Amino acid sequence: MDIRFLGGAREVGRSAILVNDRLLLDYGMLTGNPPQFPVDTPEPDAVVVSHGHLDHVGAVPSLLSGDRRPPIHWTPPTRELALTLARDTLKLRGISGRGATGGSQGQRRRGGTYDCPFTEEEVRRVTQVSETHSYRETFEAAGHEVTFYNAGHIPGSAHVLIDDGDTRLFYTADFHTDDQRLVSASTARPDADVVICESTYSDVEHERRQRIEKRFVESVRTAVWEGGTVVVPAFAIGRTQEMLLVCAANDIDCYVDGMGKQVTKMLRRHPEFVRDEDALRRAKSNARFVTGRDGQRRRIAKQNTVIVTTSGMLSGGPAMTYVPEIRSNPTNKITLTGYQVEGTPGRDLLERGRAEIDGRVMPVSAQVEWYDFSAHADRDGLLELLSAYREAPILVNHGDRCELFADELNDDGFDASAPELGEKVTVN
Repeated sequence: MDIRFLGGAREVGRSAILVNDRLLLDYGMLTGNPPQFPVDTPEPDAVVVSHGHLDHVGAVPSLLSGDRRPPIHWTPPTRELALTLARDTLKLRGISGRGATGGSQGQRRRGGTYDCPFTEEEVRRVTQVSETHSYRETFEAAGHEVTFYNAGHIPGSAHVLIDDGDTRLFYTADFHTDDQRLVSASTARPDADVVICESTYSDVEHERRQRIEKRFVESVRTAVWEGGTVVVPAFAIGRTQEMLLVCAANDIDCYVDGMGKQVTKMLRRHPEFVRDEDALRRAKSNARFVTGRDGQRRRIAKQNTVIVTTSGMLSGGPAMTYVPEIRSNPTNKITLTGYQVEGTPGRDLLERGRAEIDGRVMPVSAQVEWYDFSAHADRDGLLELLSAYREAPILVNHGDRCELFADELNDDGFDASAPELGEKVTVN
């Protein structure tokens, strides 16, 4: 089996792995100006997508340009999330043609931004070639047998097992080995000859989720009791729904705003991919959905309440209205719920107490807190999964310290390596 790493090797973002020059696993993008895409534009016979986050699915429509029509295989929630993200990318980047390609070719600057990597027509084609599958359902893709297993990351996220008749490849994609309120933990460990394993938190030990929730709930209740407003920036996919579940379970009234509203409604249509359908229904009912019309957001920001809103790193979305409204009162709180990438407003706010919000650098007197509601396995979780594959070569990807983690695995008796971007690995 030949495995080529077109993205996500020794980095986090733009995941893309080509198997036997025929089957493509994921095709993501790394947001920025300019955005970054996989280092080549393959022409696969089929595409398999692990889950609906931008860094794994964000450039998939660009694979359908010209006469290319490879079938795209994914779970039903991943399909809907991919289409939601693609339409949002069109809106954010503009829709005037193909300014940025899915590969390493140059990107055309337009009006100080970059054109979208795909067109509206290519997004429409996604629906024409889409093939959805449930967990543990084996299907054929480009001459390979493929099976999805619950990865415990977000609804619809999948480990991917690929069998070409000679070699069985287990692609973990992003996964979590602890239960979240929204999804159950990854437990499947199918037999495999080689493993591609993510390593996002290979040097981190997560605090127990129950303790994180307890601290979060106590902090929110204190702020509201003291007359404050709490803004909870959260990623639209997965994290918003997790926070709504936490609020509902602890009788905390809240508003929800941003793309997370649409995603929450969508996930209600796929109950088999969430941990507790009834809990999600109650969480949706507990939250008041914000329309944003007629100055509604500014009025809500003045209330003694909790607002769960995009974006999770304060880089856009309705948070651009809420944070300026609440920033000057030290009774108010901004509770960040996920990793803050270096250079984002959320990271600046944590480290400096000020951030560029909607084009203006603003000092923030409101209290700023961070909670590790990660949907990734930590070091112990990674080792727990890999313990089932001590006899298999481990290819470490999707992390900031892939080489170091591979070395640590080798010291522990594994056969591990960290392929470079563009490298081809052959497994016999």
